[in-house]
Amino acid sequence: MFQEKSEERIDKFLWSVRLYKSRTIAAGECKKGRILVGLQPVKPSAMISPGAILTVRKPPVTWTYSVKGLPVSRIGAPLVSNYLTDLTPQEEKDKLIAGKTVNGFRPRGSGRPTKRERRELEDFMGE
Repeated sequence: MFQEKSEERIDKFLWSVRLYKSRTIAAGECKKGRILVGLQPVKPSAMISPGAILTVRKPPVTWTYSVKGLPVSRIGAPLVSNYLTDLTPQEEKDKLIAGKTVNGFRPRGSGRPTKRERRELEDFMGE
């Protein structure tokens, strides 16, 4: 099927299965203690093997994965499911939706004004 390794550094694995954009970011997250293997924080140089349970904290969600295999190099997004199984409970995934606005609705007066609001404000101020 696919050529695979028996062990790999955790930072390289996180990068190769596209959980992080760069290996440096993945190593930084390991140093911060946001990556757990078997509920234990790991260093970027820790070795991971197939069958491990991986917990990745990306606030506000804590993702849980089961490692199926280790790719030889960085893989394309459609192939990630060959190497990882998502075990994250639905309640965790719902946290992503809860923090976002619905249908692009922005309460008036919150954040940066729209172009129309800015023009109305300029007209009012006499600029």
